[in-house]
Amino acid sequence: MGKKDQRLFSQLQKLDTEQRNPATQEIDLADSLEIARMINQEDKKVANEVEKKLPEIAGAIDLVKEAFEIGGRLIYAGAGTSGRLGILDAAECPPTFGSDPSQVIGLIAGGKEAVFVAQEGAEDYEENGRQALRDENLQKNDVVCGLAASGRTPYVHGALKEANEKGCHTIFVTTVPGSQIDIEVDVLIDIPVGPEVIMGSTRMKSATAQKMVLNMITTGANIRRGKVLENVMVDLQLSNQKLHERSRRIIMMFADVDYEKADEYLQAADGHVKTALMMVLGDLSREEARQKLDEHEGFIRRALQDINT
Repeated sequence: MGKKDQRLFSQLQKLDTEQRNPATQEIDLADSLEIARMINQEDKKVANEVEKKLPEIAGAIDLVKEAFEIGGRLIYAGAGTSGRLGILDAAECPPTFGSDPSQVIGLIAGGKEAVFVAQEGAEDYEENGRQALRDENLQKNDVVCGLAASGRTPYVHGALKEANEKGCHTIFVTTVPGSQIDIEVDVLIDIPVGPEVIMGSTRMKSATAQKMVLNMITTGANIRRGKVLENVMVDLQLSNQKLHERSRRIIMMFADVDYEKADEYLQAADGHVKTALMMVLGDLSREEARQKLDEHEGFIRRALQDINT
């Protein structure tokens, strides 16, 4: 065994995610119901661990919100399951919040092919992570969020180091204790979920924890940018029939109008739900509605309060 292999072996031995879970050591003899029960019992622990890191998650939300306001991007960098979760979150932001597809980007070790088929070895080199950010023309206003269940993935460390050197804000989401992390970032979100149901299978609790955190970061940042009215998404893109119908329903719900009237307002607003809502709720023209939204950074309630005072 070479020195590099010895070092990796030693690191893996110490990682919580690489330990055996005493609660599931009989899972190979369990029936289907008991298997499901064991997995469910372990999954229940994840939300409690995430709760302990809410202040750090709030800090990440603030960094991302501030980056968006000055034209920066959120760039996820991960390998394997972690990388796929970043890509999933990035892909879901435009239809959900009407954001530009380039605002949130997911990078995965091995490139696009690794989304569908594992590209073994692609994660083992820091330079690959650095180069991936160079290829995306990393800018100082961007925020780079590294995703690594083990906390040690070289691809992710390379991306974070490149971002630090560029002067970007950095976030690291991992599922081992912070004491096992040896890289500097602005916000460390360590969610120590403990040993997996199946030793080393970080597609399970570790992935669940990361997904919960990413949901909070991008959802929180977009809420803070006026993308939501009360608890309803109102800045969605009408990219399919379902979203067209949801848009009409939103207008009907808030404005107390029928389907046909909601459709009229939506068409008059060029398919922009927030503008349509301002038009009907504020009795404004399309141009006036857009101006009011601009004045109040896209927050409908603030704009309406201004009109009514």
